[in-house]
Formats: sequence, C-alpha cells, structure tokens
Amino acid sequence: MSNIDDAERLLATLSRAEKAKVLQLIAKDLGDDFPAVESTPGVCGGDPCIVRTRIPIWLLESYRRLGVSESDLLRSYPTLRAEDLATAWAFVRAHPSEIERQIREQKEA
Repeated sequence: MSNIDDAERLLATLSRAEKAKVLQLIAKDLGDDFPAVESTPGVCGGDPCIVRTRIPIWLLESYRRLGVSESDLLRSYPTLRAEDLATAWAFVRAHPSEIERQIREQKEA
C-alpha cells in the first residue's frame, strides 16, 4: 500500500477542522513553493509573475508602496483576483531581496 493510499483513507476519517489543520501543515512543509507565481524566460524578463497574467510581482509591490489600494489594483487589472494579491504579498515576504532588486532595476532602466 502506498503512502498516498494511506493518506486518502486517513483524510476520509478527519473532520473539516482537522483537514484544515492538515492543509496548514502541508503549506508550511512546502514553505517556499508558490504555484500561483511563475517565472518564464522571455516573459517579463523572466521576473516572477502571477500565473495567467504577465503582471510581475515587483510591479504590484511597487504600486502597494505608492499607496495604491488592493481594490484599485483589482479594478486596474481585471484578470487579477484577490487571492492573487494575497499570493503576491506572501511572495514579497518570502523573497524581499529579489523583489527589492527587481524594483531597483526597473527604476534604473
């Protein structure tokens, strides 16, 4: 029997609250993984962007630093969802020096 089979059987016995705790543990274990963020060579200079878009994380963070509200960002970029912004802010927290470098490079360009 595989670990996945064991996990599926165990999940079937858990309450919703216990399943939520399992999700938190998995997210913590994955740590630095951001599946909603992608870096593609040749797209936006290879900078990390929100998936389904060509919106770089550094751009969203730049706007946030200028005081642009999340609701204004969502209105300005109709392909963005609120969860995309939450992902962007988490990515910024996890990769502050990378985002800072990208913002600086854009200012110098």
